[in-house]
Amino acid sequence: MSEQRRQPVVRPTIREVASAAGVSRSTASRALSGNGYAAPEVRERVQAVAKEIGYVVDVTARSLKQRTSRSVGLLVSDLRNVFYAELASGIGEEARAHGRTVVLVDLRGDEKDELAAAETLVGSRVSGVIATPVTAQLSEYLGRIGVPLIEVDRRFDAEATDAVVVDNRAAARDTTTRLLKAGHQRIALLIDETEWTTGEERQRGYIDAFEARKVRLDESLIVQAGWDADEAKDAALRILSRPDRPTAVFAANNVLAEGSWRAASELGLRIPEDVSIAGFDEAPWMSMVHPGVSTRVQDPGALGAAALRALLERIESPDAPVRTIVMPTVFVDRGSIAAPPG
Repeated sequence: MSEQRRQPVVRPTIREVASAAGVSRSTASRALSGNGYAAPEVRERVQAVAKEIGYVVDVTARSLKQRTSRSVGLLVSDLRNVFYAELASGIGEEARAHGRTVVLVDLRGDEKDELAAAETLVGSRVSGVIATPVTAQLSEYLGRIGVPLIEVDRRFDAEATDAVVVDNRAAARDTTTRLLKAGHQRIALLIDETEWTTGEERQRGYIDAFEARKVRLDESLIVQAGWDADEAKDAALRILSRPDRPTAVFAANNVLAEGSWRAASELGLRIPEDVSIAGFDEAPWMSMVHPGVSTRVQDPGALGAAALRALLERIESPDAPVRTIVMPTVFVDRGSIAAPPG
């Protein structure tokens, strides 16, 4: 029984695309790469021909030739958190619009892997990196080897690294003020950490609100509640079980809000009749429960898109002044805040 040899696959070339589209090779290259001018109708014709005959741009070959890369690195803390997933989605969508590809590394909450992850991205020849950093070492390492970095959501290197963030302090101050205006004075703050700028600024904003309204702050109500919903629920159970329990909880991110909600439910506390809850960040479940969770909303997809644009601008102008882009937040009232129980 004779063996049939598999015929080698011959990939279409840029020369074949140009010939089929009736343009020069250089025009076809410009139309497909987005580098240089090609009339819109020519670009559409070339792209249609490339799709028809199955031509795909060899990004690796082009990167080696130009000594640059069309890919960007993305380093996120934990994609299990919907905030980071939506941030990554916004970066990916904006990257596609600019003809870029994204190389993604997810730390899954393990900050000690950050430098190893950065080395993986550098080894992939990315032209720059967007990161939700967990240490100052990331900016030091990438800056030393000349790889542009955009810090997003939080920052460690305000002097030398661009960033895209929200005003966490002002947002937390406004959210806490809403609880104080509703009549609450015993407001618990559940927070995951205060070593990063996000947590530190949200805690600072919470304290600001008490100072501005001259309300005494019980510091025992500031609780570091862990990194996942189960840890947050345990912390919320402890504080809501106190004889002098708080009448309101400000949960400083969506995971902490989930833990707070679950704890209140387990203790039989009605929201907002027995305890008010305010969150920071959005998650789908917040609008599915009754009442919904009132929360401070930032747009992670918009943060991601802005970070991608900032990275491309930094790659184009490496000597431009360092800048911080501050994105807006809004408060969404879904009915989980009321006056404290009489």
